[in-house]
Amino acid sequence: MKILIVEDEKALLDGITHILLEENYYVDTAGNGFDGLQLAKQNIYDVIILDIMLPELDGFSVLKSLRDNSIKTPILLLTAKDSVEDRVKGLDLGADDYLIKPFAAPELLARIRVLLRGKGDSDNELIYGPIKVMEHEHDGYIDGQKLNLTIKEYLLLEFFIRNKEQILLRDQIFNRIWGFSSEAGLNVVDVYVHHLRKKMGTFQCDHLLKTVRGIGFMLKGDEADVSKN
Repeated sequence: MKILIVEDEKALLDGITHILLEENYYVDTAGNGFDGLQLAKQNIYDVIILDIMLPELDGFSVLKSLRDNSIKTPILLLTAKDSVEDRVKGLDLGADDYLIKPFAAPELLARIRVLLRGKGDSDNELIYGPIKVMEHEHDGYIDGQKLNLTIKEYLLLEFFIRNKEQILLRDQIFNRIWGFSSEAGLNVVDVYVHHLRKKMGTFQCDHLLKTVRGIGFMLKGDEADVSKN
């Protein structure tokens, strides 16, 4: 799972990053609202942790822009202002939760888990038809048979299941799995989709991973496929 932190206070940003990395989350960071908005618009994150008081663009403006662009990523607002007005404004703009600074690490992690459960996570597993990915194993199963995925293949399958029946652009997939600073070429996405599809084909499920010509890929089956658990 990948989390974006948008926070201008470096000590706090580093602290939250450390906490999340210790919990095996993948993390991207931004130190101002403008950079945070550009990253968030990629729509590749499972949760966004967003400070309200930010340089260049405040958190409320970032939040409003994301929701106006139909980006539904769960957003946890951080603020030093303990006021009812700020809470109400944030929730009205589409925030999913609100945390007052300073806060304890266990509370932050608990709130993130709640937001992830809201996305359909259950006991560290995600299911789509006969396919299941197990977060704690970093592997996938089809009809109970282990796929023996590499870490990149696992992250790819996880991303597809989290966005099932939606077209994912090659750029989205690349930025989610390899990251913005990767020196790999965009064609690495096609290579790993081929590897994943081949492993799924062992169980006659390769047809679920569809190529959308010239655009990207999508995990989608017919009614018989997805009703199978």
